[in-house]
Amino acid sequence: MSTPPVENVVIIGTGCAGLTAAIYTARASLNPFVLEGPLPGGQRTTTSEVENFPGFAHGVDGFQLTQQMREQATRFGTRFEQALVQSVDFTSMPRKLVTAERTILARSVIIATGASPRMTGIPGEKELYGGKGVTTCATCDGAFYRKMEVAVIGGGDSAAEEALFLTRFASKVYLVHRRDTLRASKIMADRATSHEKIACVWDSVPVEVMGVKENAVSGLKVKNVKTGAESVLPVKGIFVAIGHIPNTKPFTPALAVDEGGYFVPEAGSQVRTRVPGVYVAGDCSDHVYRQAITAAGMGCQAAIEAERWLAEHHG
Repeated sequence: MSTPPVENVVIIGTGCAGLTAAIYTARASLNPFVLEGPLPGGQRTTTSEVENFPGFAHGVDGFQLTQQMREQATRFGTRFEQALVQSVDFTSMPRKLVTAERTILARSVIIATGASPRMTGIPGEKELYGGKGVTTCATCDGAFYRKMEVAVIGGGDSAAEEALFLTRFASKVYLVHRRDTLRASKIMADRATSHEKIACVWDSVPVEVMGVKENAVSGLKVKNVKTGAESVLPVKGIFVAIGHIPNTKPFTPALAVDEGGYFVPEAGSQVRTRVPGVYVAGDCSDHVYRQAITAAGMGCQAAIEAERWLAEHHG
């Protein structure tokens, strides 16, 4: 059996972080090899309209944005393959990435696998996710709900922050939580519960997203866990804020992760890991900002770091 070729740089993920890394490494003549998972383009492809990415004065479709980035990377010589990394061996050089079909060898690796939002799993949620009224990002989509009533599902800091952000646009924000107090920090909880636009729906869980037949959210059915009574909140937008799951499992324990499963970069860097020549970028290591533009910035950083490291260690 012949030995597989050794890639200069393998990039895992095709969201804004991975594609930006591909553009930069390709322009540096590193001939990057990109592995894309089951959702090419990442979470951004599920957003119908992106209004906060610089350079698009009138907004851009999420799928179109990532498609243009992919075409840009391809133009400079990036190669793509659809494959899922199942495990890695970073103990020797070259680094080994194991997929279901084969083992890929690489001198450097950029991991930009993103994170998957936790969803409730209730009826109607999947059907109306992404441009139809169900979303997981108030910063991305809040402005589409000016003077409308919306609901936020969750009780932690993220849910409180989403609810407070949405008060800039929505006429009313229902904050749905299964308990009678928020899990958020006291300062965030106090801000949310005291805001005149936020109505807390205590002791309640979401039951169904209404509006599947109309192909747009028309309400959220909730159930009181103490009384069993059901009611419908007359909302046009539903923001699920119950956390994210970083896609980092295949790379542990080779790389350090925090208690939430997010990669922990080395001190003094956003993208370097404890393994030389291996970098991380985007939502798999960023649980604070989670924006397309910050992911792209991290992809740029990782690419420049990889280029410099390869020049120093592999000529």
